[in-house]
Amino acid sequence: MSDSSPLPPVRLHPEAELARAALSTPLLSRAARLARWAGPDTRVDAGGGLAEEQLPAAAELLGLSDEDAAAYASEAWRVAVDTGLVEIVDEEAGTVRAGEELKLLTGGTPADVLAVWLTALETVVADASVPDLDDLVDALDEGGEIDFSSLDWDPEAEAEFLDGVLGNLYLLTVSEDGPGDGPVPLPALAASMIVPDGMGEPTNDVLEQVSDAMMRLDDQFRVLEPVGLVEYQPVDEGLMADAEEEPAAPVDDTDVARYGMVRLTPLGAYGLRARLLEAGFQAPAVGELADKGADALLDGTAAFGQSAARAETEQWLARREPLAAARELLAAARGADAGAPLRRLRCQQALSLIGTEAEPALREVLDDPELGGLARVWLSERGAAQVPAPSEELVFWLTIDTVAAQLAAEGNSEELQALVEGLAAQHGGFFSAAWRVEHPATADVLEAMGRLHPDKKVAKEARKAAFKARSQHSA
Repeated sequence: MSDSSPLPPVRLHPEAELARAALSTPLLSRAARLARWAGPDTRVDAGGGLAEEQLPAAAELLGLSDEDAAAYASEAWRVAVDTGLVEIVDEEAGTVRAGEELKLLTGGTPADVLAVWLTALETVVADASVPDLDDLVDALDEGGEIDFSSLDWDPEAEAEFLDGVLGNLYLLTVSEDGPGDGPVPLPALAASMIVPDGMGEPTNDVLEQVSDAMMRLDDQFRVLEPVGLVEYQPVDEGLMADAEEEPAAPVDDTDVARYGMVRLTPLGAYGLRARLLEAGFQAPAVGELADKGADALLDGTAAFGQSAARAETEQWLARREPLAAARELLAAARGADAGAPLRRLRCQQALSLIGTEAEPALREVLDDPELGGLARVWLSERGAAQVPAPSEELVFWLTIDTVAAQLAAEGNSEELQALVEGLAAQHGGFFSAAWRVEHPATADVLEAMGRLHPDKKVAKEARKAAFKARSQHSA
């Protein structure tokens, strides 16, 4: 991902709902229980970890009884310390007390609770990129230092890999053509980090790398699930069994769910967006423009997909009186800059959400060379009386403006190709007239039409018209 262009906007759940979800996550709830349990007799080691002899009591308090009980209790204690739910009073004596942050979980605002959870998330993400503890012990040298070379593990590269995976999971989740609230197959997520763009059939070496990445991610998502970042269905252990062993029951090798499925939770979307913002990415959220002006709305939603733009616009309109909103939108839609056609398209889409109360605002701009066309469309669609017919000049200007907006919004999409084909078919002399249109995007639009039209003869006409348009502007 690049941090220079904005990511698709995310639709965040209300903070109060997210805070409740954070409090109910297994890891933070365990950390809070241990913080309330800690007292004068609680002792920690030199690193702030709970003393080994106290781990059984901590595990019992948390209702943990399996072979990993002590490890889970230790992890929850570390999160309690890292988040400030527990404070170390005397490092030498190893004494502790409840931290100031503990009060925020019951008496703080939703934002306070989420701030504590975000700190817990950072601890867990850091833990998820660390090798298995047994491997770390084996890699200790005589001086007690970790020999990273023997681990075949680069801490920075591992952290960067996990950040990239989480970034791709976020992007897949918030993209309009992604799975949305649905799960993402682990192989697809692993491949997004390994398989080069444009590669056709992956080589055996690439497939092996994807398989290795899946196994790493399987371990990492198991660590990340208890903090509420994801919901995870692990890789079927039967896939990792000895190939010579007979499976206990028939298995379906085509069932992609057997290879692991991961879903970003609403709380996880909040957390990853916070991390992306911290890393310098532009990660907008639907609703951020609701209290800003129409210019910010139209420019801000320019890069949004259709459903996100509509959701943002609906929130913006909900705070305004319809007629005043229509006038503000129309004023912001004017301009001859490169972004103006898309602003007018977003304006037209916003106006479609306003009822007949906006009619006076649309009639006020009927004679405006930039807005008169969309005003006529709006009035005609609502069956308004006495709508003046547009001049041929206005029709061609509006056509160029509309195609320019679609180009900016969608690029060379199938929908735009269909629009181009329809225009050329409906107007036999379209190109002989279109190059004369006094619109800043005329030449670019005609070039695009030449590129998109499948008929070579029509495409050539479009390119010739584009050349004439450029010559006219340079004259």
